[in-house]
Amino acid sequence: MPFETVTLNDGNKMPSIAFGTGSVNKGTDVTAICQLAIDTGFSHIDTAQAYSTEVTVGRAIRESGLPRSDLFVTSKYHHGEIQFSVRASLYQLQLQYLDLYLIHGPTLVPDLEEGWKQFERIKDDGLAKSIGVSNFNLEELQTIVKSARILPAVNQINFSPYNYAQNKDLLAYAAKHGIVIEGYSSLTPIRSYPGGPVDAPVAAAAKRLGITPTQVILLWVQSKGVVIVTTSSSKAHMEEYMAVGDLPPLTDEEITAIDEAGAKGPPSAVVRGGKVVSRSPMAVVATCTTLIFLAYLFMRCHMFIAL
Repeated sequence: MPFETVTLNDGNKMPSIAFGTGSVNKGTDVTAICQLAIDTGFSHIDTAQAYSTEVTVGRAIRESGLPRSDLFVTSKYHHGEIQFSVRASLYQLQLQYLDLYLIHGPTLVPDLEEGWKQFERIKDDGLAKSIGVSNFNLEELQTIVKSARILPAVNQINFSPYNYAQNKDLLAYAAKHGIVIEGYSSLTPIRSYPGGPVDAPVAAAAKRLGITPTQVILLWVQSKGVVIVTTSSSKAHMEEYMAVGDLPPLTDEEITAIDEAGAKGPPSAVVRGGKVVSRSPMAVVATCTTLIFLAYLFMRCHMFIAL
C-alpha cells in the first residue's frame, strides 16, 4: 500500500514521507523539483525560513493545480520576532495557513518556554494547524513539554542507523507524549559513510527483498515509527523513495542487525577523490586528543633543552 498518514497528538493527520527543500537546494529555485515531487506522489513538502525556498515552494504548489487541502506544507522558524516570521513565511508561500510550523533549532529561541507560548498562539490564531520543534535533544524537548499548554506535535531530527543508539531515549520520551519524530539525513550510511558497518546488513536485506540499499534504509526508518524526510532532483530517485510505501517490512532480525551495526559507528574517515571529506565525531575527538598530547610532549622537550 502507499505511504499512510500518521495521526498527530492534536488530531491532525500528516503524510509519513516528506519532500525536503533544504540541503543542496538551499537558496535555489525549487519550483521544478517540487512540481516533479508532487507529480511523483509526494503530498508533504518541507521548507524553512533558513532555506530561502519558500517563494518557489509556494509557486510549485500554485502551479500544481491541486486543492490546498491535498498538500501538507511544513515550514520552520529561524530568526526574528516569531509572530512576524510566521506571517512572513505565509506571505512568501502565498498561503493562508501552514499545516506544520517548527522551531528550527533550540538555540534560535533565547527562552524556550516563552518562545513556545508564541507558537501556541500561532496555532490558536489558525496560522498553523500543528506546531512542533526540530533538532531538539531530550532535555530541550522536556523543557518545552513541562510547561506546554499545547504539546509539540513533531520533533524533526537528524536520524540514521549511525545515531539511533544515541536517540533511543529521545524516541521513547517522544512516544510517551505522542510526539512524532521526523528523520532527515537518514541515507547518511550510503551518501556519507560508504563502506561502513551498516553496509553488510543493508546489502543482505536488499538482496532478500530484491530492492535497493536506499529502500532498505527507508524501511528501517519506518520500522522505528519515524516519518521520512528526504530529497532529490532525480525523478528516478523520487520514484525509488515512493516505492517504499508498497514494500514489505524488514524482518526483526534484519532490523536488529542494522541497529547493531549502526551502534558501532561510521568509518573513522571518508575519502573521496583522495581527500578526507568527513570524519566521525569519535575520530575528531581522537585526533584532537593526539594533537594535544603531541603539543604537551613538544613543550616538555623544549623545557628540557632549555635547562
